[in-house]
Amino acid sequence: MMRVGRIQYVNAYPVYGAIDRGVVPLAGTLVRGVPTALNRQMAEGTLDVSVVSAVEYARDAQRYLLLPDLGITSDGPVRSVMLYSRVPASELGGRRVLVSRSSLTSVELLRLLFEQVWRATPEFVPADAELADVSRFGADAHAARLVIGDAALLLEAARRGDRIGDTAPHYPHAYDLGAEWKHWTGLPFVFAVWVARRDVPVAEALGVHASLIRARDWGERHLDVLAAEAEQATGVDAATCHAYLAGLEYHLGWKHLAGLAEFFRRLSAAGRVPDGGFAFLPA
Repeated sequence: MMRVGRIQYVNAYPVYGAIDRGVVPLAGTLVRGVPTALNRQMAEGTLDVSVVSAVEYARDAQRYLLLPDLGITSDGPVRSVMLYSRVPASELGGRRVLVSRSSLTSVELLRLLFEQVWRATPEFVPADAELADVSRFGADAHAARLVIGDAALLLEAARRGDRIGDTAPHYPHAYDLGAEWKHWTGLPFVFAVWVARRDVPVAEALGVHASLIRARDWGERHLDVLAAEAEQATGVDAATCHAYLAGLEYHLGWKHLAGLAEFFRRLSAAGRVPDGGFAFLPA
């Protein structure tokens, strides 16, 4: 039985919702986790196929094959990968910036933005930033905080005054990293990709891939159902969740690959990932 990783955030609902409901069968067992946990399990060989941080693929491309036409991407604002700051980003040099322990790609994108766009060198400190941690955000000394996933979706609702009152600290400055990348490069950004380990039987990996594609197609046609589920999971109203899911893209076409290649090129030039290329599961 294949072991298949899934991100526990609502942004993965359009790919897994049909599997959860039995609409699309999956020849495997789903394993939930935050992105960094799934990255680690794939690297350790305890998962066979999984969605992983884009940077995890770049760091060890010889271990993985990309699943064609599957990604979590944005062509502009992503709404759930946010830097919240008490001062403008360009003034964060030397200041404490808390970064989510659950993210890898978002942290590397943030580092590039600070180095090449905002021209500031803050102190990066790993911190917990999940949905359950939001009410405690004000307890940690910091000038800014990187928040991803459901917690960022909730904070955005709070900033609009939609939900949660005063349970989160006030940040006068908010930066959507998908929008910042689009403004900087003109390209979409790929936050996560699906991969199979190269030592996994190809036929079995192809079966999982086919199920995920069918489930993705069902999810894109049933965003209203998934948005209602997302409301229950996050406390953010269904209309906002629907707009959020509709704003994401779950394909990996030419424009997405161009954005991914540019991100990897910049990381490689900075010495953070080896120079490499894309290798796909033969579908």
